[in-house]
Order: sequence, then structure tokens, then C-alpha cells
Amino acid sequence: MSMQERIEEYFNAPARRAELVELTSRLVKIKSVRGDASPETPYGPGPAAALAEALRICQEQGFTTHNYENYVGTADLNGHETCLHILGHLDVVGEGTGWTVTEPYEPKEIDGMLYGRGACDDKGPVVCALLAMKAVRDLGFPLKSNVRLIMGTDEESGSSDLEYYYAREPYAPYAFTPDASFPVINTEKGRYSPQFTRRWAEETALPRVREFHGGFRVNVLPGEAQCVIAGLSAGQVEPLCTQAAAETGVTFTLEESGEDLRILAHGKGAHASLPEDGNNGITALLHLLALLPLAPCESTGALRALHALFPHGDSAGKALGIAQSDEVSGPLTVCFSLLDMDGSGVSGQFDCRASLCANEENCKAVAEAALAKAGFTAEGSMEPGHHTPAEGPFIQTLLRSYETYSGRKGECLAMGGGTYVHHIPGGVAFGCDFPGFNGNMHGANEFMCLDDMLTACKIFTQAIAELCG
Repeated sequence: MSMQERIEEYFNAPARRAELVELTSRLVKIKSVRGDASPETPYGPGPAAALAEALRICQEQGFTTHNYENYVGTADLNGHETCLHILGHLDVVGEGTGWTVTEPYEPKEIDGMLYGRGACDDKGPVVCALLAMKAVRDLGFPLKSNVRLIMGTDEESGSSDLEYYYAREPYAPYAFTPDASFPVINTEKGRYSPQFTRRWAEETALPRVREFHGGFRVNVLPGEAQCVIAGLSAGQVEPLCTQAAAETGVTFTLEESGEDLRILAHGKGAHASLPEDGNNGITALLHLLALLPLAPCESTGALRALHALFPHGDSAGKALGIAQSDEVSGPLTVCFSLLDMDGSGVSGQFDCRASLCANEENCKAVAEAALAKAGFTAEGSMEPGHHTPAEGPFIQTLLRSYETYSGRKGECLAMGGGTYVHHIPGGVAFGCDFPGFNGNMHGANEFMCLDDMLTACKIFTQAIAELCG
């Protein structure tokens, strides 16, 4: 039998599918959202618990493991010199709202799909990589070097876990992360996510917005937002809600409480790097507020200025003055992801995924100037993009493995999301999502296709065998 036939036979066995579901479910059950740090748990108890369970799984599979003080855990295939790092993460974003298929941390298989927070990003892919390592061992493919699975716990909040790890261990000649999609992503956009504020004295004018709250994480497009208005009734606002809903595609509900009126916007959440996949509740609510007869006070001015700078549907940064694109990485994108306002001021944050052509002069300085003109103070640094040339045996091996088991043409792509190899020299993203698949990453009802996961296992197995053999 050829290598491909042996790998196909191995993963087509019903036991492999059952094992994939079981191991992924064990990880999904753990709420590994970043929490309060302690000396023993740098990212809180949740990520540490997920890491402990992942290391337990690796040990059960017969791999040598090491825990780097709950920042990162590793599993080695053998004792040879390491030539390949596979980087996956066990932390997840918050569950948000809108789950209907199952509860976020109660994994459920329905019609060949496994639902639960982390099934797609990135616990399922971590299990795929682990099972590929196991397959290489079980099938007895000859190896002259080691592959190390690196399981981190802070990818969703800046990847300081990898910074900790690589301050103590060397880079490997090759590195990939199953934290994105196939075929190979060798170009990642830069990132600019400044925090901006505007303050004012206590106000009494009516009608005015007393509170505004939207978003829960900078790298998540918020599907929902809400505000409290003093001095307007539901009857006055309802016709304009109908108009705003028609113009934005977001629905609005009204709740009266005494002299206050609460407005809730219901859109669709998405990953901040893919704003076109969602419908932003913050910008939709700002759109509605711009239609209301609010008093001419500081809070009204601030909200209308934000509406002008971030109009609903403008994910290219045109109104902010930073829209641009290049042939390698594509267009810059902007997601207005966080906004909070109270009686004394407003603070917010947007997530810009910057093309390789963007820099501090044509992006950061322009955005800061636009915000300053509107009365906001902005603070935040700009992170450069990441690009690994497609030529060479590493990427060509990955593409060949992908083509063998997917039956599709392999190519190198660019993306807006920063993956786990953004700061790793020569690293690329490789899987686990296939073209056209959308597993609701960072949104409600996150899921992964089990058939796709098994195909990913096959692809990873051949890639490991060739790169380390």
C-alpha cells in the first residue's frame, strides 16, 4: 500500500471518527476564556484547566509532554531534533449570545457537525494535529526528526504565551498553525486597534443618550448593542427604528422604564477580520441615534461624530480616511468592536486589519487625525503584517499534501486575521477550515465539520511524515 492508501485506511476507520469527537468534546467542555491571573495561572483558571486536560490527553496517547508554567504545553512525537512546530491554542473568546443549537460548553454532534465554543477555533484543530502525530507513529513512517505540538493559552488576547515560550526555546526550521484555513496562508495583514476617548461635564439636556454599551472583545464584531435614552418615548422612536432596520438589516427592540427608554440592536456577530460576515450592532445603533431628535449636547455630538467616522457598512475605513489595498494582501478592513458611554464620556476601540502597504504614516496618523478633529484622543500602536515567501520545500510540501487528500488546487493566500504564527519567522497558517466553510468562529453556534476534520488529519499526517522523514 502507498502512503496515501495507508493514511486513508487509518482515518476512514469508525474508531478514528469517534476518537476525534471524544477528544475535541473533552476540551470544548472547558470554559477557557481568559480570566484573572494568579502566580500559577497567568491567564486565569479556565485556560489553565484546558491546558491540563490537553496534556492529559497527550499523555494518554503516549506522547512526552511538558507544561511551561501554564503559558504553553508541548507534546513531542519522538526524541530527535525538532524540525517542525505545530502551534494551536486552547483559549477561546467569550460565548456571547444567540446560541440555539446547544449551550456553548456542551459539545453536541448534529448531522456530521460538532457544535461548541472552540470546536472550530482552535480546540478541534489541535486534536486534528495530535491525531496526525499519532497516525505517523502508529503507521510506522520512518522519521529522522521530531514534530512538537505547541498548545498555547493566550492566542485570543495577544499571544503573550508564545512570547514566553520562545524566550526559552528556539524556533524550529518549519512551523505551521491549524488556526485558519486551507490551502496555505502565507500572508497576514498588520493590525491597528487604538483605544479612543472623549470626556465631558455632567449633562441635563433632554432628550439625550445616557448610556451606550456594545461589544465584549476587540477582535469580535459585535452583533448586539444597547443604549438608554432619557426624554423620548417608545412611540416617538418606533417609526425611526423601522426606518433604521430597513437601512441596516439590524432589528431593534424597545423597553420603557419610567422616563428611560432602552434600545437594543440585534445584528450578527463575526470575527473582526471578516466584518462582511456579520452585521454590526454598534454601527447600526449609531445609525438609528443619528435619526433621533436628540438635544445638541456633548454626548450627542460625540455619538454623531462616531456615526460619521464609522458609518454602518463601511468596513473599508473610507470615512476614517484609511481605505487602501495592495495586490498581495488585499484591502484594509475596519471593525468598530467596542463602545461604552456614561454620563461623563465615551470610550471605544476599533480593529483595523491593515494591508501590507499600510504604515504609520498612511494609516495610524490619518486615523488619529480624524479622531482628534472629532474631539477624541486615540492611543495605540500599529503591528506590521507577516509574509512568508511561497517558494521552498516547506510550503510546497504542505500544498502537495493538501492537494492529495482534498482533491483541490493548492495555493497561497492572504488573510486579515492574525494567526498564531504572525510573529514566527517562516511560519504559515495551514487549515483546518476548507474553502467555503464558515464555522461561525467567534459567533454563536460555532461548529466544525467532522468529515473536514478527518481530511485535515490525513493532510497533516502526510505533511509530518514528509517534513520529518
